[in-house]
Amino acid sequence: MTNTFQSLKNHFLISMPHLNDPNFEHTVVYLCEHTDTGAMGVVINRPSSIDFGELAEHLGMSIALPTLTAEPVYIGGPVESERGFILHTSDKHWGNTLKVTDDVCLSASLETLEHIAAGDGPQSFLITLGCAGWEEGQLESEIANNDWLVCEADLDVLFNTPSDMQFTAATKVLGLDMSLLSPDIGHA
Repeated sequence: MTNTFQSLKNHFLISMPHLNDPNFEHTVVYLCEHTDTGAMGVVINRPSSIDFGELAEHLGMSIALPTLTAEPVYIGGPVESERGFILHTSDKHWGNTLKVTDDVCLSASLETLEHIAAGDGPQSFLITLGCAGWEEGQLESEIANNDWLVCEADLDVLFNTPSDMQFTAATKVLGLDMSLLSPDIGHA
C-alpha cells in the first residue's frame, strides 16, 4: 500500500486541549510550508509584549502612519525566536518573499518591514518573532496523536480577527466549539 503525501500548506493547526506544550497551548498556527521533509508555520494568535512601534525604534525605522505604531508583534513560535517573519497579503512582495498561496505571502526581509513602516506595505500583515517548525514526519505524528485539529485557512480569521478571538474563530471554520472538548478525551 502506497502512502501518498498530502501537503497541509495554507491550513490552520489548532491545538487540542491536551497538548501540553507551553509554546503551543491554545494556539492557532498558519502553515506556510509543508513537504514530505518537514513543515514551517507561524503562531497567529499570541501577541508579544512589544508592538511595531517598539520594534521599529529598535531597528532605527520611523513610522509614517501613527496607527501602525500599536500593531502587535506576535510570538510566531520557538524556532528562530529572534528572527522576524511577516505574514502578509500578496498585493505586494519584496526580496526574500515566499508565495504561500495566490493571496498570502511570507517574508523575512527588513525591506518588507521598512515598507510597512513607511505606510507602503501590504494591505494586511502580521509580524511575528520566531516560527514553528517540524522535522520530517513530526507534524504527521502529532496530528495522528490528535495534538492538532487541521482545517483550511480562512483569510478573514488570519488577517481580520482579533488575536483573542482567532482560536474560537478557527474552530468555528470546522463547526466546533472547543469549550465542549475535554483535555481527557478517551478517559471516562
